[in-house]
Amino acid sequence: MKKFNLSTWLLFLVPSILGILLFMIPMKFGEEWKVLIATLAFYLAEAISPVMPWIATIILIIAALGSMLFLAVKKNEAKPSFLKNLFQVSLFWTITRVVGAVFAVLVVLQLGPEAIWGENTGGLLLSEDGLVTFLFTIFLFAGLLLPLLLNFGLLEFFGTMMVKVMRPVFKIPGRSSVDALTSWVGDGTIGVLLTSKQYEEGFYTKKEAAIIGTTFSVVSITFSIVIIETVGLSAYFLPFYGTVVFAGLVLAFIMPRIFPLVGKKEEYIDGRPFTGDEEKLPEGYNSFSHGLENALLKADSSRSFTKNASEGVKNVLDMWIGVIPVVMAFGTTALIVVENTRFFTILGKPFEPILTLLQIPQAADAAQLMVVGFTDMFLPVILADGLITSDLTLFVVAAISVTQLIFMAEVGGLLLGSKIPVNFMDLVFIFLLRTLIALPIVAGVAHLLF
Repeated sequence: MKKFNLSTWLLFLVPSILGILLFMIPMKFGEEWKVLIATLAFYLAEAISPVMPWIATIILIIAALGSMLFLAVKKNEAKPSFLKNLFQVSLFWTITRVVGAVFAVLVVLQLGPEAIWGENTGGLLLSEDGLVTFLFTIFLFAGLLLPLLLNFGLLEFFGTMMVKVMRPVFKIPGRSSVDALTSWVGDGTIGVLLTSKQYEEGFYTKKEAAIIGTTFSVVSITFSIVIIETVGLSAYFLPFYGTVVFAGLVLAFIMPRIFPLVGKKEEYIDGRPFTGDEEKLPEGYNSFSHGLENALLKADSSRSFTKNASEGVKNVLDMWIGVIPVVMAFGTTALIVVENTRFFTILGKPFEPILTLLQIPQAADAAQLMVVGFTDMFLPVILADGLITSDLTLFVVAAISVTQLIFMAEVGGLLLGSKIPVNFMDLVFIFLLRTLIALPIVAGVAHLLF
């Protein structure tokens, strides 16, 4: 193993430990246990709550106008840039951002039909203590501090040590552990982008890319914090996230072995067949020493404070511009549909007997929440507010909304827009199968807790 100086060791250890403390370790604040990043977001949201709906609306308008301007620019005409990546999206997602901005304006000004800005629809999302306003503060801290987890060797350390696990257990190469860990501690969208890039560069087969993209692009710790906060069960964050991790690992074991992923071709993007060669450790290394060296090399290459700070700011803007408009547009639309129609109630009916069999209280109300998550991950917990009163059921809804993983507002849309070989019907089947497999696991844990 190569020798590294003390500054490199400190550069690996200090930011990584700080990142773990901020994002992963619950601490007691008052009567509740919360991770530190959520507490910081809560205090900021509380301090600026009177103006937050207006700040959110302004940023939503910027997202819509920027996307409309870049819609007129052909992809090959503009040089690659952060602004281009931020605003140049497809027509569908541009329309989504415009709809989100329009809804926000109508809510803050209370204009137009009350069905849009009412307290149970758009007003629920964009009030002073609504989900959208809280998301802005959680994304601010999470985005700025995320480089602590991503840039100083933590992923490389654990990723390399998982080489011998990923292939036999999950049917994917060891290097994919970095994609998976990036999703779990960072964001599912980052996982999809990493997977797509490595597939295009010939590191993954079609089957491997499909498995990684649909199985390991899990919502991040940050999103999980928001989910459990939204249903008012932040004191249960540790068992909640433990349940999500356990259910996610069970699903990661099962899904590659059943339809539709089992039928994907084991060949690379250029048609080369899969040879079956597994990753080998360099001579004289074991998994720990090789992972440690990779981590220290990564830390040594991340000495620029300006670069890391710039990446943090870009993370914040990416989440503000990319995620918030989708939540506002899809969330408000779904809430309007729920308040005024029986659409999701009808779609969720098949889940009612399953939930009843699992002894989940308010099974009829919770059934519709089992399917609405395909549109957006936040919708089940948003709709549960005021609808579900049982803590046990709220825990199940929250955990299922995270483990379902395939939601079209983000991960699903990214998968369809990438070269990863999955289609819309694949995603529908994967969503339903993940829900059915995860339900007994989540319900079992919930009955132990409540």
